[in-house]
Amino acid sequence: MNEPHILPAHRKRLAFRNLLTRPGMTVMPGGFSPMYAKAAQLAGFETFFVAGSQMSAFLLGVPDTGVIGMRDMADHARHVASRSDIPILLDCDTGFGNAINVHYTVQEMVNSGIAALTLEDQEAPKKSGTSAGRRCISAEEMIGKLQAAAAARDEIDPAFSIVARCDLLGAEGSSFEAALERCIAYAKEGRADVVFINSVETLDQLARVCAETPAPVLMIWGGKYPGPSFADLEKTGVKIALYPVMAATAGLQAAWHILNDFKSRGVDALSDWRRSVEDSPYGALDFFKLTGAEDVRGMEAKYLPQDSQRDYDSTWGHSPGLGKK
Repeated sequence: MNEPHILPAHRKRLAFRNLLTRPGMTVMPGGFSPMYAKAAQLAGFETFFVAGSQMSAFLLGVPDTGVIGMRDMADHARHVASRSDIPILLDCDTGFGNAINVHYTVQEMVNSGIAALTLEDQEAPKKSGTSAGRRCISAEEMIGKLQAAAAARDEIDPAFSIVARCDLLGAEGSSFEAALERCIAYAKEGRADVVFINSVETLDQLARVCAETPAPVLMIWGGKYPGPSFADLEKTGVKIALYPVMAATAGLQAAWHILNDFKSRGVDALSDWRRSVEDSPYGALDFFKLTGAEDVRGMEAKYLPQDSQRDYDSTWGHSPGLGKK
């Protein structure tokens, strides 16, 4: 899969499809930014999820109610995909309208360089997939949207994956049996490459979805926190276990802690925080490595004329952050 004639985006799409066909389960963390995707890659994860709720929150400061638009999402997805080597799965909400809107949305997202996207069966305006008050469109309408998505994808790159998200569990008029019927139909009639069962609450339910759905299954847990072990999940036959917001929410909570501690104790809080980072078994994350800043000096030496070369020997800088000194 490393042939030079294969474009990076296509290569990552093939890598994502390999995750779907190989034995065993893949664990997928999520967040919202290029930095979190690159950090996940450095930590050893093979794929990363860009969550709509986190884009809404961290980019716009608004709740997950469909406020973020297609253009914002496509542009942000391009940044995330271009700064990481692992395949990116993008939360594309409802596709921003009916099947016609989905056609154009999918084409934009395929061209953004991501490996796959999710489309959910909620009514618009949508709610967060983990909140109350959700309503779903008919299964028939969702199947049409998925068919439009697959056709739009096929015109550009058939290796791109369409993930059909069933949000019926916990929505108005919901039942597990109805959700299961939708999962099966989204794979059979909608041509979904993956079926995403949202907020499943028991391992028995998950096992039924995996056994009866003719497509790989992706899930997020809706039962008691923190959910089953990886080993117990894998026994159900689920292909991808998604933890959609963990990177972003953990980062925000850490920021909340240090902001309050710094307000209370001043620079002692910064010293303690740095020590806690250095004492971690995982060490400090190198911010400059994460952003690729270390590559700039090499490019300057290679491409800039002599009188434009920077003086790195007699100048100096410092590290104002909490990571690597």
